[in-house]
Amino acid sequence: MIKLSLKFKEELQTRYNISTLQTLGNILKTAKNLKQNNNNISCFKNVLSKKGIFVPFRKRKLYCMISVIEAAELLGCSAQNVRKLLREGRMIGEKIGDTWIINQEDVDNFDKKDLRFKLQDEPDKKSRKKPSKNKLNCLSFFSGAMGLDIGLEEAGINVLLACEIDNPSRKTIAFNDPNVGLIGDIRDYSYEEILEYSNLSKNEEVDIIVGGPPCQAFSTAGKRMGFQDERGNVFLKYIDLIAHFKPKYAVIENVRGLLSSTFSIDLEDEITKQHKFNWNKTPSSSLFYIKKKLENIGYKVSFNLYNTANFGSPQIRERVVIICTKLDKAVSHLEPTHSSEKLFKLKKWKTFKEAVEGLNPNECDHINFSEKRLKYIEMLKPGENWRNLPLDIQPIAMGNSFLLGGGKTGFFRRLAWDKPSPTVVTHPAMPATELAHPTENRPLSVQEYKRIQEFPDEWIIKGKILEQYKQIGNAVPVGFGRAIGKAIINHFQGIETKSYAGFKFSRYKNTSETEFEKEFLKNAHQNKEVHIKTAQLSILFE
Repeated sequence: MIKLSLKFKEELQTRYNISTLQTLGNILKTAKNLKQNNNNISCFKNVLSKKGIFVPFRKRKLYCMISVIEAAELLGCSAQNVRKLLREGRMIGEKIGDTWIINQEDVDNFDKKDLRFKLQDEPDKKSRKKPSKNKLNCLSFFSGAMGLDIGLEEAGINVLLACEIDNPSRKTIAFNDPNVGLIGDIRDYSYEEILEYSNLSKNEEVDIIVGGPPCQAFSTAGKRMGFQDERGNVFLKYIDLIAHFKPKYAVIENVRGLLSSTFSIDLEDEITKQHKFNWNKTPSSSLFYIKKKLENIGYKVSFNLYNTANFGSPQIRERVVIICTKLDKAVSHLEPTHSSEKLFKLKKWKTFKEAVEGLNPNECDHINFSEKRLKYIEMLKPGENWRNLPLDIQPIAMGNSFLLGGGKTGFFRRLAWDKPSPTVVTHPAMPATELAHPTENRPLSVQEYKRIQEFPDEWIIKGKILEQYKQIGNAVPVGFGRAIGKAIINHFQGIETKSYAGFKFSRYKNTSETEFEKEFLKNAHQNKEVHIKTAQLSILFE
Protein backbone atom coordinates (compact mmCIF):
# COMPACT_ATOMS: atom_id res chain seq x y z
CA MET A 1 0.00 0.00 0.00
CA ILE A 2 1.20 3.53 -0.79
CA LYS A 3 0.78 6.38 1.66
CA LEU A 4 1.37 10.01 0.72
CA SER A 5 1.97 12.79 3.20
CA LEU A 6 -0.86 15.33 3.43
CA LYS A 7 1.38 18.14 2.14
CA PHE A 8 2.44 16.00 -0.80
CA LYS A 9 -1.18 15.15 -1.58
CA GLU A 10 -2.01 18.88 -1.67
CA GLU A 11 0.93 19.49 -3.97
CA LEU A 12 -0.18 16.75 -6.37
CA GLN A 13 -3.69 18.13 -6.45
CA THR A 14 -2.43 21.66 -7.10
CA ARG A 15 0.27 20.91 -9.64
CA TYR A 16 -1.13 17.95 -11.56
CA ASN A 17 -4.89 18.19 -11.15
CA ILE A 18 -5.05 14.58 -9.92
CA SER A 19 -8.65 15.09 -8.87
CA THR A 20 -9.66 14.71 -12.53
CA LEU A 21 -8.49 11.10 -12.39
CA GLN A 22 -11.00 10.53 -9.53
CA THR A 23 -9.71 11.61 -6.14
CA LEU A 24 -6.43 10.84 -4.46
CA GLY A 25 -8.29 8.61 -2.03
CA ASN A 26 -9.75 6.58 -4.88
CA ILE A 27 -6.35 6.33 -6.55
CA LEU A 28 -4.85 4.89 -3.41
CA LYS A 29 -7.86 2.56 -3.08
CA THR A 30 -7.23 1.44 -6.66
CA ALA A 31 -3.68 0.54 -5.72
CA LYS A 32 -4.93 -1.53 -2.80
CA ASN A 33 -7.49 -3.36 -4.99
CA LEU A 34 -4.85 -4.10 -7.62
CA LYS A 35 -2.70 -5.65 -4.94
CA GLN A 36 -5.56 -7.71 -3.44
CA ASN A 37 -6.55 -8.99 -6.87
CA ASN A 38 -2.95 -10.00 -7.57
CA ASN A 39 -2.88 -7.63 -10.51
CA ASN A 40 0.47 -6.27 -11.60
CA ILE A 41 1.19 -3.04 -9.73
CA SER A 42 2.77 -1.71 -12.91
CA CYS A 43 -0.81 -1.07 -14.11
CA PHE A 44 -1.21 1.45 -11.34
CA LYS A 45 2.18 2.99 -12.08
CA ASN A 46 1.21 3.29 -15.72
CA VAL A 47 -1.98 5.17 -14.79
CA LEU A 48 0.03 7.65 -12.76
CA SER A 49 2.77 7.96 -15.36
CA LYS A 50 0.21 9.18 -17.85
CA LYS A 51 -0.15 12.14 -15.52
CA GLY A 52 3.62 12.60 -15.40
CA ILE A 53 3.85 11.09 -11.91
CA PHE A 54 6.25 8.33 -10.92
CA VAL A 55 5.67 6.64 -7.57
CA PRO A 56 7.88 3.73 -6.41
CA PHE A 57 6.07 0.72 -4.94
CA ARG A 58 7.43 -2.00 -2.68
CA LYS A 59 5.41 -5.16 -2.24
CA ARG A 60 3.89 -5.72 1.23
CA LYS A 61 5.62 -2.60 2.58
CA LEU A 62 3.88 0.47 4.03
CA TYR A 63 5.82 3.63 3.34
CA CYS A 64 5.23 7.34 2.97
CA MET A 65 6.38 9.71 0.24
CA ILE A 66 7.54 13.08 1.58
CA SER A 67 8.73 16.37 0.10
CA VAL A 68 12.24 17.83 0.12
CA ILE A 69 11.26 20.26 2.87
CA GLU A 70 9.95 17.44 5.09
CA ALA A 71 13.11 15.41 4.44
CA ALA A 72 15.27 18.41 5.37
CA GLU A 73 13.41 18.76 8.67
CA LEU A 74 13.95 15.08 9.49
CA LEU A 75 17.67 15.27 8.66
CA GLY A 76 18.21 18.64 10.36
CA CYS A 77 19.71 20.25 7.27
CA SER A 78 18.58 22.67 4.58
CA ALA A 79 16.39 21.80 1.62
CA GLN A 80 19.33 22.91 -0.49
CA ASN A 81 21.45 20.07 0.96
CA VAL A 82 18.72 17.50 0.28
CA ARG A 83 18.43 18.56 -3.36
CA LYS A 84 22.18 18.27 -3.73
CA LEU A 85 22.09 14.73 -2.32
CA LEU A 86 19.34 13.82 -4.78
CA ARG A 87 21.11 15.35 -7.78
CA GLU A 88 24.35 13.55 -6.90
CA GLY A 89 22.54 10.23 -6.43
CA ARG A 90 23.55 9.95 -2.77
CA MET A 91 19.88 9.85 -1.78
CA ILE A 92 17.13 7.99 -3.64
CA GLY A 93 14.19 9.99 -4.87
CA GLU A 94 11.80 10.47 -7.77
CA LYS A 95 11.06 13.64 -9.67
CA ILE A 96 7.52 14.87 -10.35
CA GLY A 97 7.88 17.66 -12.84
CA ASP A 98 10.43 19.91 -11.16
CA THR A 99 9.71 18.61 -7.64
CA TRP A 100 11.48 15.76 -5.83
CA ILE A 101 9.65 13.22 -3.65
CA ILE A 102 11.43 10.88 -1.29
CA ASN A 103 10.54 7.67 0.52
CA GLN A 104 10.51 8.47 4.24
CA GLU A 105 12.01 5.05 4.99
CA ASP A 106 15.07 6.02 2.93
CA VAL A 107 15.36 9.25 4.88
CA ASP A 108 15.01 7.45 8.23
CA ASN A 109 17.78 5.03 7.24
CA PHE A 110 20.04 7.66 5.69
CA ASP A 111 23.52 7.89 7.18
CA LYS A 112 23.80 11.47 8.35
CA LYS A 113 27.57 11.27 8.05
CA ASP A 114 27.00 11.39 4.29
CA LEU A 115 25.39 14.82 4.51
CA ARG A 116 28.82 16.37 3.99
CA PHE A 117 27.70 19.81 5.11
CA LYS A 118 29.31 21.76 7.90
CA LEU A 119 27.60 21.17 11.23
CA GLN A 120 27.92 24.87 12.01
CA ASP A 121 25.77 25.80 8.99
CA GLU A 122 22.44 27.32 9.99
CA PRO A 123 19.63 25.16 8.53
CA ASP A 124 16.53 26.41 6.76
CA LYS A 125 13.41 26.67 8.88
CA LYS A 126 9.74 27.30 8.34
CA SER A 127 8.20 30.45 9.75
CA ARG A 128 6.43 30.16 13.08
CA LYS A 129 4.99 33.63 12.65
CA LYS A 130 1.35 33.74 11.67
CA PRO A 131 0.22 35.83 8.72
CA SER A 132 -1.46 38.92 10.11
CA LYS A 133 -4.95 40.06 9.16
CA ASN A 134 -4.31 43.57 10.46
CA LYS A 135 -0.83 44.17 9.05
CA LEU A 136 0.77 43.87 5.64
CA ASN A 137 2.66 40.56 5.41
CA CYS A 138 6.15 40.71 3.94
CA LEU A 139 8.74 38.32 2.46
CA SER A 140 12.33 39.54 2.72
CA PHE A 141 15.11 38.48 0.34
CA PHE A 142 18.87 39.09 0.58
CA SER A 143 18.12 39.88 4.21
CA GLY A 144 21.66 40.04 5.63
CA ALA A 145 21.60 41.06 9.30
CA MET A 146 17.99 42.28 8.84
CA GLY A 147 18.50 46.04 9.17
CA LEU A 148 15.78 46.73 6.59
CA ASP A 149 13.46 44.19 8.20
CA ILE A 150 13.82 45.60 11.71
CA GLY A 151 12.85 49.00 10.30
CA LEU A 152 9.85 47.55 8.46
CA GLU A 153 8.67 45.79 11.64
CA GLU A 154 9.03 49.06 13.57
CA ALA A 155 6.83 50.72 10.92
CA GLY A 156 4.13 48.07 11.48
CA ILE A 157 4.84 45.45 8.79
CA ASN A 158 4.81 41.72 9.55
CA VAL A 159 7.96 40.04 8.15
CA LEU A 160 7.33 36.30 7.72
CA LEU A 161 10.41 35.15 5.82
CA ALA A 162 14.11 35.96 5.56
CA CYS A 163 16.31 34.78 2.71
CA GLU A 164 20.09 34.73 3.03
CA ILE A 165 23.00 32.53 1.82
CA ASP A 166 25.77 33.95 4.05
CA ASN A 167 26.04 31.57 7.01
CA PRO A 168 27.09 34.12 9.69
CA SER A 169 24.13 36.28 8.62
CA ARG A 170 21.83 33.25 8.82
CA LYS A 171 23.05 32.66 12.37
CA THR A 172 22.35 36.32 13.19
CA ILE A 173 18.80 35.97 11.83
CA ALA A 174 18.08 32.69 13.63
CA PHE A 175 19.46 33.95 16.96
CA ASN A 176 17.65 37.29 17.04
CA ASP A 177 14.37 36.35 15.31
CA PRO A 178 13.89 32.61 15.94
CA ASN A 179 10.30 32.62 14.65
CA VAL A 180 10.93 34.06 11.19
CA GLY A 181 11.21 31.61 8.28
CA LEU A 182 14.68 31.18 6.78
CA ILE A 183 15.78 30.00 3.33
CA GLY A 184 18.99 30.21 1.27
CA ASP A 185 19.73 30.87 -2.41
CA ILE A 186 16.48 32.01 -4.08
CA ARG A 187 17.39 30.00 -7.19
CA ASP A 188 17.06 26.74 -5.25
CA TYR A 189 13.41 27.05 -4.17
CA SER A 190 10.17 26.62 -6.04
CA TYR A 191 7.46 29.23 -5.60
CA GLU A 192 5.43 26.70 -3.59
CA GLU A 193 8.35 26.07 -1.22
CA ILE A 194 8.84 29.79 -0.63
CA LEU A 195 5.20 30.04 0.43
CA GLU A 196 5.53 26.98 2.66
CA TYR A 197 8.59 28.37 4.44
CA SER A 198 6.68 31.65 4.86
CA ASN A 199 3.78 29.88 6.60
CA LEU A 200 1.47 31.01 3.78
CA SER A 201 -1.00 28.78 1.97
CA LYS A 202 -1.21 28.81 -1.81
CA ASN A 203 -4.44 30.84 -1.53
CA GLU A 204 -2.96 33.59 0.66
CA GLU A 205 -1.63 36.72 -1.00
CA VAL A 206 1.84 38.13 -0.49
CA ASP A 207 1.45 41.80 0.43
CA ILE A 208 5.06 42.97 0.18
CA ILE A 209 8.32 41.63 -1.21
CA VAL A 210 11.49 43.49 -0.22
CA GLY A 211 15.13 42.93 -0.98
CA GLY A 212 18.51 44.39 -1.75
CA PRO A 213 19.92 42.09 -4.44
CA PRO A 214 23.74 41.81 -4.33
CA CYS A 215 25.03 45.28 -5.05
CA GLN A 216 28.66 44.48 -5.88
CA ALA A 217 27.76 43.96 -9.54
CA PHE A 218 26.67 47.62 -9.75
CA SER A 219 28.96 49.24 -7.19
CA THR A 220 30.98 52.27 -8.25
CA ALA A 221 33.91 50.72 -6.37
CA GLY A 222 35.75 48.06 -8.38
CA LYS A 223 34.75 46.18 -11.51
CA ARG A 224 31.19 46.87 -12.60
CA MET A 225 29.79 43.99 -14.65
CA GLY A 226 26.11 44.64 -13.95
CA PHE A 227 23.82 41.82 -15.04
CA GLN A 228 26.76 40.00 -16.65
CA ASP A 229 27.95 39.28 -13.13
CA GLU A 230 26.42 36.18 -11.52
CA ARG A 231 25.11 38.40 -8.73
CA GLY A 232 23.44 40.62 -11.31
CA ASN A 233 21.59 37.61 -12.64
CA VAL A 234 20.26 36.92 -9.15
CA PHE A 235 18.79 40.42 -9.42
CA LEU A 236 16.76 39.25 -12.45
CA LYS A 237 15.65 36.15 -10.52
CA TYR A 238 14.37 38.48 -7.81
CA ILE A 239 12.30 40.37 -10.40
CA ASP A 240 10.92 37.02 -11.59
CA LEU A 241 9.74 36.35 -8.01
CA ILE A 242 7.94 39.67 -7.98
CA ALA A 243 6.35 38.84 -11.36
CA HIS A 244 5.13 35.47 -10.05
CA PHE A 245 3.78 36.45 -6.63
CA LYS A 246 2.43 39.85 -7.77
CA PRO A 247 2.54 41.42 -4.29
CA LYS A 248 0.73 44.69 -3.63
CA TYR A 249 4.15 46.30 -3.10
CA ALA A 250 7.71 45.41 -4.04
CA VAL A 251 10.90 47.13 -2.88
CA ILE A 252 14.39 47.06 -4.41
CA GLU A 253 17.23 48.70 -2.47
CA ASN A 254 20.62 49.09 -4.13
CA VAL A 255 23.79 51.15 -4.47
CA ARG A 256 24.15 54.43 -6.36
CA GLY A 257 25.99 52.59 -9.14
CA LEU A 258 22.70 51.10 -10.32
CA LEU A 259 21.83 54.54 -11.72
CA SER A 260 24.68 54.36 -14.25
CA SER A 261 25.29 50.63 -14.77
CA THR A 262 24.92 49.19 -18.29
CA PHE A 263 22.66 46.24 -19.12
CA SER A 264 25.51 43.92 -20.03
CA ILE A 265 23.89 40.60 -21.01
CA ASP A 266 22.55 39.55 -24.39
CA LEU A 267 18.81 39.22 -23.91
CA GLU A 268 16.07 39.49 -26.48
CA ASP A 269 12.63 40.17 -25.07
CA GLU A 270 9.79 42.63 -25.59
CA ILE A 271 11.71 45.41 -23.83
CA THR A 272 14.95 45.13 -25.78
CA LYS A 273 12.97 44.74 -29.01
CA GLN A 274 10.90 47.84 -28.32
CA HIS A 275 13.89 50.06 -27.49
CA LYS A 276 16.43 49.75 -30.29
CA PHE A 277 19.73 50.96 -28.95
CA ASN A 278 23.01 49.37 -27.94
CA TRP A 279 22.04 48.18 -24.48
CA ASN A 280 25.47 47.01 -23.34
CA LYS A 281 27.11 50.29 -24.33
CA THR A 282 24.47 52.69 -23.01
CA PRO A 283 25.07 53.95 -19.45
CA SER A 284 22.10 53.58 -17.07
CA SER A 285 20.45 50.88 -19.22
CA SER A 286 20.28 48.44 -16.26
CA LEU A 287 17.90 50.63 -14.26
CA PHE A 288 15.91 51.54 -17.37
CA TYR A 289 15.43 47.81 -18.11
CA ILE A 290 14.35 47.11 -14.50
CA LYS A 291 11.84 49.95 -14.61
CA LYS A 292 10.31 48.75 -17.89
CA LYS A 293 10.25 45.14 -16.69
CA LEU A 294 8.30 46.10 -13.58
CA GLU A 295 5.92 48.32 -15.55
CA ASN A 296 5.28 45.52 -18.06
CA ILE A 297 4.10 43.23 -15.25
CA GLY A 298 1.61 45.83 -14.07
CA TYR A 299 3.48 47.94 -11.50
CA LYS A 300 3.62 51.67 -11.02
CA VAL A 301 7.26 52.45 -10.27
CA SER A 302 8.80 55.27 -8.25
CA PHE A 303 12.41 55.61 -7.13
CA ASN A 304 15.08 58.05 -6.09
CA LEU A 305 18.60 58.22 -4.75
CA TYR A 306 18.40 58.91 -1.02
CA ASN A 307 20.96 60.04 1.54
CA THR A 308 20.04 58.07 4.67
CA ALA A 309 21.10 61.01 6.89
CA ASN A 310 17.90 62.73 5.73
CA PHE A 311 15.90 60.01 7.50
CA GLY A 312 17.60 60.12 10.88
CA SER A 313 20.54 57.81 10.23
CA PRO A 314 23.80 59.21 11.70
CA GLN A 315 25.57 58.38 8.45
CA ILE A 316 26.11 59.75 4.93
CA ARG A 317 24.99 56.76 2.88
CA GLU A 318 23.41 57.08 -0.57
CA ARG A 319 21.16 54.31 -1.81
CA VAL A 320 18.66 53.83 -4.63
CA VAL A 321 15.24 52.67 -3.43
CA ILE A 322 12.64 51.48 -5.93
CA ILE A 323 9.09 51.07 -4.63
CA CYS A 324 6.45 49.68 -6.96
CA THR A 325 2.79 48.98 -6.40
CA LYS A 326 -0.16 47.25 -8.04
CA LEU A 327 -2.55 49.80 -6.58
CA ASP A 328 -4.02 52.74 -8.50
CA LYS A 329 -1.46 55.40 -7.63
CA ALA A 330 2.35 55.29 -7.47
CA VAL A 331 3.99 55.48 -4.04
CA SER A 332 5.37 58.92 -3.19
CA HIS A 333 9.05 59.49 -2.54
CA LEU A 334 10.17 58.94 1.03
CA GLU A 335 9.38 61.63 3.56
CA PRO A 336 12.54 63.20 5.05
CA THR A 337 12.77 63.81 8.78
CA HIS A 338 16.19 65.55 8.89
CA SER A 339 18.29 67.92 6.79
CA SER A 340 21.86 69.17 6.80
CA GLU A 341 20.96 72.71 7.86
CA LYS A 342 17.53 72.35 9.52
CA LEU A 343 15.85 73.26 6.23
CA PHE A 344 12.01 73.13 6.04
CA LYS A 345 11.98 73.10 9.87
CA LEU A 346 13.31 69.54 9.84
CA LYS A 347 15.71 68.26 12.48
CA LYS A 348 19.42 68.60 11.82
CA TRP A 349 21.39 65.53 10.77
CA LYS A 350 22.37 63.24 13.63
CA THR A 351 26.07 63.20 14.48
CA PHE A 352 28.49 60.41 15.29
CA LYS A 353 28.67 61.71 18.85
CA GLU A 354 24.90 61.38 19.26
CA ALA A 355 24.99 57.89 17.75
CA VAL A 356 27.54 56.41 20.17
CA GLU A 357 26.38 58.23 23.28
CA GLY A 358 25.98 55.88 26.25
CA LEU A 359 27.97 52.98 24.81
CA ASN A 360 29.60 50.81 27.46
CA PRO A 361 33.38 51.51 27.18
CA ASN A 362 34.08 47.97 28.39
CA GLU A 363 32.28 46.55 25.34
CA CYS A 364 34.49 47.61 22.48
CA ASP A 365 35.26 44.84 19.99
CA HIS A 366 37.50 46.02 17.18
CA ILE A 367 40.38 45.09 14.90
CA ASN A 368 43.59 47.12 14.78
CA PHE A 369 45.40 49.21 12.21
CA SER A 370 48.81 48.05 11.06
CA GLU A 371 51.71 49.80 12.79
CA LYS A 372 52.68 51.37 9.45
CA ARG A 373 49.31 53.11 9.07
CA LEU A 374 48.74 53.77 12.74
CA LYS A 375 51.76 56.09 13.02
CA TYR A 376 50.13 58.47 10.52
CA ILE A 377 46.62 58.21 11.99
CA GLU A 378 48.08 59.19 15.38
CA MET A 379 49.07 62.55 13.83
CA LEU A 380 45.47 63.44 12.95
CA LYS A 381 42.69 65.20 14.86
CA PRO A 382 38.92 64.43 14.71
CA GLY A 383 37.52 64.93 11.18
CA GLU A 384 40.94 64.97 9.49
CA ASN A 385 42.44 62.75 6.78
CA TRP A 386 45.70 62.36 4.84
CA ARG A 387 45.49 65.93 3.49
CA ASN A 388 45.99 67.19 7.05
CA LEU A 389 49.33 65.38 7.38
CA PRO A 390 52.49 67.52 7.02
CA LEU A 391 53.17 68.16 3.31
CA ASP A 392 56.50 66.34 3.34
CA ILE A 393 54.89 63.25 4.93
CA GLN A 394 51.88 62.99 2.60
CA PRO A 395 53.74 61.31 -0.33
CA ILE A 396 55.42 58.85 2.06
CA ALA A 397 52.17 57.96 3.80
CA MET A 398 50.16 57.61 0.59
CA GLY A 399 52.77 55.78 -1.49
CA ASN A 400 51.59 55.08 -5.05
CA SER A 401 48.10 56.35 -4.19
CA PHE A 402 49.47 59.88 -3.83
CA LEU A 403 49.52 60.30 -7.62
CA LEU A 404 46.00 58.97 -8.15
CA GLY A 405 43.18 61.36 -9.07
CA GLY A 406 40.17 62.18 -6.94
CA GLY A 407 39.88 63.46 -3.39
CA LYS A 408 40.96 60.17 -1.78
CA THR A 409 39.23 61.34 1.42
CA GLY A 410 38.98 57.78 2.76
CA PHE A 411 42.75 57.48 3.33
CA PHE A 412 43.89 57.92 6.94
CA ARG A 413 40.44 59.19 7.87
CA ARG A 414 39.31 60.03 11.39
CA LEU A 415 35.59 60.58 11.98
CA ALA A 416 34.36 63.94 13.24
CA TRP A 417 32.33 64.07 16.44
CA ASP A 418 29.94 66.73 15.16
CA LYS A 419 29.01 65.23 11.77
CA PRO A 420 27.33 62.04 10.57
CA SER A 421 29.68 59.14 9.93
CA PRO A 422 30.83 58.47 6.37
CA THR A 423 29.35 55.32 4.83
CA VAL A 424 30.27 52.34 7.01
CA VAL A 425 31.81 49.67 4.79
CA THR A 426 32.48 45.97 5.26
CA HIS A 427 35.96 46.52 6.74
CA PRO A 428 36.91 49.65 8.74
CA ALA A 429 40.68 49.41 8.14
CA MET A 430 40.95 49.14 4.35
CA PRO A 431 43.33 51.87 3.08
CA ALA A 432 40.91 53.76 0.81
CA THR A 433 37.91 53.60 3.19
CA GLU A 434 39.44 53.80 6.66
CA LEU A 435 37.13 54.61 9.55
CA ALA A 436 39.20 55.63 12.55
CA HIS A 437 37.71 56.70 15.86
CA PRO A 438 37.80 60.51 16.33
CA THR A 439 40.28 60.38 19.21
CA GLU A 440 41.19 56.78 19.97
CA ASN A 441 43.90 55.16 17.86
CA ARG A 442 41.82 52.33 16.46
CA PRO A 443 39.18 51.59 13.84
CA LEU A 444 35.52 51.91 14.80
CA SER A 445 34.29 49.07 16.97
CA VAL A 446 31.53 46.60 16.12
CA GLN A 447 29.36 48.33 18.73
CA GLU A 448 29.92 51.73 17.08
CA TYR A 449 29.16 50.21 13.68
CA LYS A 450 25.85 48.93 15.07
CA ARG A 451 24.92 52.33 16.48
CA ILE A 452 25.70 54.04 13.15
CA GLN A 453 23.49 51.51 11.32
CA GLU A 454 20.88 51.91 14.11
CA PHE A 455 20.74 48.26 15.17
CA PRO A 456 19.34 47.80 18.67
CA ASP A 457 22.12 47.14 21.22
CA GLU A 458 20.44 43.82 22.05
CA TRP A 459 20.57 42.67 18.41
CA ILE A 460 23.51 40.28 18.46
CA ILE A 461 25.63 40.01 15.31
CA LYS A 462 27.02 36.47 15.09
CA GLY A 463 30.31 35.26 13.60
CA LYS A 464 33.96 36.24 13.80
CA ILE A 465 34.75 39.94 14.12
CA LEU A 466 35.39 40.52 10.39
CA GLU A 467 32.14 38.68 9.62
CA GLN A 468 30.35 41.01 12.04
CA TYR A 469 31.80 44.11 10.39
CA LYS A 470 30.77 42.76 6.99
CA GLN A 471 27.18 42.05 8.03
CA ILE A 472 26.71 45.48 9.59
CA GLY A 473 28.46 47.28 6.72
CA ASN A 474 26.20 45.59 4.16
CA ALA A 475 23.01 46.33 6.08
CA VAL A 476 20.31 48.91 5.42
CA PRO A 477 20.17 51.44 8.28
CA VAL A 478 17.22 50.55 10.49
CA GLY A 479 15.77 54.08 10.40
CA PHE A 480 15.93 54.08 6.61
CA GLY A 481 14.02 50.78 6.59
CA ARG A 482 11.45 52.39 8.87
CA ALA A 483 11.05 55.29 6.39
CA ILE A 484 10.45 52.80 3.56
CA GLY A 485 7.89 50.95 5.65
CA LYS A 486 6.13 54.18 6.59
CA ALA A 487 5.86 55.22 2.92
CA ILE A 488 4.21 51.89 2.06
CA ILE A 489 1.78 51.91 4.98
CA ASN A 490 0.78 55.54 4.35
CA HIS A 491 0.14 54.71 0.71
CA PHE A 492 -1.92 51.64 1.60
CA GLN A 493 -4.00 53.63 4.10
CA GLY A 494 -4.44 56.59 1.74
CA ILE A 495 -2.43 58.98 3.92
CA GLU A 496 -0.71 61.74 1.96
CA THR A 497 3.08 61.87 2.35
CA LYS A 498 4.57 65.29 3.10
CA SER A 499 6.70 66.68 0.30
CA TYR A 500 9.10 69.61 0.41
CA ALA A 501 9.57 71.50 -2.87
CA GLY A 502 13.22 71.70 -3.80
CA PHE A 503 14.39 69.26 -1.11
CA LYS A 504 17.60 67.51 -2.20
CA PHE A 505 17.44 63.81 -1.39
CA SER A 506 21.12 63.38 -2.38
CA ARG A 507 24.07 65.20 -3.98
CA TYR A 508 23.04 64.21 -7.50
CA LYS A 509 20.54 65.45 -10.10
CA ASN A 510 18.05 63.56 -12.29
CA THR A 511 17.71 60.61 -9.91
CA SER A 512 13.90 60.37 -9.61
CA GLU A 513 12.03 57.98 -11.91
CA THR A 514 10.70 60.74 -14.21
CA GLU A 515 13.93 62.76 -14.41
CA PHE A 516 15.99 59.60 -14.85
CA GLU A 517 13.94 58.22 -17.76
CA LYS A 518 13.82 61.56 -19.57
CA GLU A 519 17.58 62.00 -19.28
CA PHE A 520 18.28 58.37 -20.16
CA LEU A 521 16.22 58.35 -23.37
CA LYS A 522 17.85 61.59 -24.51
CA ASN A 523 21.35 60.15 -23.98
CA ALA A 524 20.42 56.76 -25.44
CA HIS A 525 19.24 58.30 -28.71
CA GLN A 526 22.36 60.48 -28.92
CA ASN A 527 24.55 57.40 -28.41
CA LYS A 528 22.55 55.57 -31.07
CA GLU A 529 23.13 58.36 -33.58
CA VAL A 530 26.86 58.41 -32.80
CA HIS A 531 26.98 54.62 -33.22
CA ILE A 532 25.23 54.84 -36.63
CA LYS A 533 27.56 57.61 -37.87
CA THR A 534 30.61 55.66 -36.68
CA ALA A 535 29.38 52.56 -38.51
CA GLN A 536 28.78 54.59 -41.70
CA LEU A 537 32.28 56.06 -41.56
CA SER A 538 33.85 52.65 -41.08
CA ILE A 539 32.04 51.40 -44.22
CA LEU A 540 33.35 54.37 -46.24
CA PHE A 541 36.96 53.63 -45.31
CA GLU A 542 36.80 49.88 -45.88
